[in-house]
Amino acid sequence: MKNRYIIDFDSTFTQVEALDELVKISLKGHPDKDKVLKQIEDYTNAAMEGRMSFTDSLRERVKLLGANSEHLQKLVKVLKKKVSSSFSRNRKFFEKHADEVFIVSGGFKEFITPVVSDYKIKSENIYANTFEFNEQGTIIGYDITNPLSQEGGKVKLLKQLNWEGNLYGIGDGYSDFQLKESGLIKKFFAYTENIERSNVVKNADHVLPSFDEFLYVNNLPMAISYPKNRILCLCIGDIHEESLSILKKDGFSIRHKTSFEEKYVADVGMLLLGNGVTVENEKLSRAITLKTIGCLGSAKDKIDLNLCTRMGMVVFDDRKSNPRNSEFIPKRMADFINKGSSYLSCNFPNIQLLKQEKAHRLIHIHHNVPGIMAQINSVMADHDINILAQYLKTNDQIGYVITDVNTEYDKKVIKALKKIEHTIKFRLLY
Repeated sequence: MKNRYIIDFDSTFTQVEALDELVKISLKGHPDKDKVLKQIEDYTNAAMEGRMSFTDSLRERVKLLGANSEHLQKLVKVLKKKVSSSFSRNRKFFEKHADEVFIVSGGFKEFITPVVSDYKIKSENIYANTFEFNEQGTIIGYDITNPLSQEGGKVKLLKQLNWEGNLYGIGDGYSDFQLKESGLIKKFFAYTENIERSNVVKNADHVLPSFDEFLYVNNLPMAISYPKNRILCLCIGDIHEESLSILKKDGFSIRHKTSFEEKYVADVGMLLLGNGVTVENEKLSRAITLKTIGCLGSAKDKIDLNLCTRMGMVVFDDRKSNPRNSEFIPKRMADFINKGSSYLSCNFPNIQLLKQEKAHRLIHIHHNVPGIMAQINSVMADHDINILAQYLKTNDQIGYVITDVNTEYDKKVIKALKKIEHTIKFRLLY
């Protein structure tokens, strides 16, 4: 049966509510700008949380806009820069599934279509409201006959369309949940990358901290190999709020604790240690999914660097206690997870990389013995894989190889690379 992916626009496909942004543009320099903006935000939230009918909310918001066609052109430029990051990096998914992706929104086609068309979403697959203008190009209203301008509009629209197949709804608001409540869609995914509404989340089939998570759970092609929201980043001890904010913003799953609790040992992927925090070797040796450790201060005598190296854990620390280490250390950790960069690590061969566009990146960490690179390249050749770039650095203990390839990889390649003798860790980055 055909799948259809029904995606909301405001605060889902984009990071913001478009009408809020439009008011910032149309009322620029107006003495009551902040007051009007607050009113519009209140109407938006009331509708999205189910405290006000969508019809009443939309009517009151449009009244306050004071916008024209010129303002809309400026809005489109803003929105194109505000596409949610996980939607933006999965552009290829939309190109491949153009027939299955639909935008269904209580927003307006005048600003939605120019934004989503950049992602190859078809104009006939966009369902939204439309503005009405006077001769001077000023917005004076909207088409009230459009079901999406009415309370329960998304439900009304889908009943009219009478689609068959598996329908999946993705959105942040109450109007999106109503599709699930009506029984018209198979599953409702509450999208929380930009805003989390508790009454929507509690009724969802699945919560999506990112679009990567949706692609992952539905076994669909994605830009990265594993959703970052599934990577557990354990922060221990006195951690500056700036450090937590950097890692949260990057999409990692954060737990802030006073100690390295046993329940996290098996699953932790990143470890950020406050100044002076130590980690016992016994726990460290069992943290087999741990990829990187950051120390807000010196790692000396706090963790066993030789053990970390042997286990393929990249460690970043700041022995000089730089006052900016609360920013510097978490960014180094995130760069390693996102790009494979080990630059300024205190225990690993240093490699600094930019992300390679239109490529897959493979990371191989191994004991420093002769012949590993030849074996890696032999696996590539056996599977007809074209190498775009390759980076190798070693120290006395380990070798660190990053390979960028420009072809779809066979899962047999992954298995073969993991089976190379002396492999410590292997990771498909993206």
